[in-house]
Amino acid sequence: MKKGIMMNLIKVIIGVVFILSFSGCLLFHKISYDVQIEENGRGTATVVFSDIRSDARSDNEFEEDKRNLFEYIYKSDDFITEIKKEGKNVVERELFVVEDTLKGKAVFKFSNINAVEGIVSEDGFFYLTLPVEDSVISTNGEIIQSKGYKRILWDGKLKNLYFEIYSTDFAEGKNRKLNEFLKE
Repeated sequence: MKKGIMMNLIKVIIGVVFILSFSGCLLFHKISYDVQIEENGRGTATVVFSDIRSDARSDNEFEEDKRNLFEYIYKSDDFITEIKKEGKNVVERELFVVEDTLKGKAVFKFSNINAVEGIVSEDGFFYLTLPVEDSVISTNGEIIQSKGYKRILWDGKLKNLYFEIYSTDFAEGKNRKLNEFLKE
């Protein structure tokens, strides 16, 4: 059982990191998932990244982060191809500013719920396994915690799964905002 939990955890971490960070320097304050499941098990997931920033310390790293976000993730067909390998068919992606905060939104279709950060469908339930230290801000599921992991559990009859997870607390001046570099 522990190996399965670790594999799900690794999938969640890789998925989130890959979506936002090719170089590992892009961060976000929180991330939310709104998953719509169809009768055949296929569905659509809407992911919103709130307060996207760079933790680059040099100007060169910061320029690389901007290129990765604005050119690769936001506009590149190569990014779509890479994400498709994970079972996610991206149908929409956008960056937008709310007040002075850069947000990102991605909508993808899937044919297997496991493509949504490792959510599992088993024995009439859906569940997502997370590290115990992850902070779930909100969910329409039930949070169950043990010594080694945290799990969000949903009734398998639900057609909408929602969860929002806290990611990074930004200390002022330590991370660079990216909102001013978004060109519509």
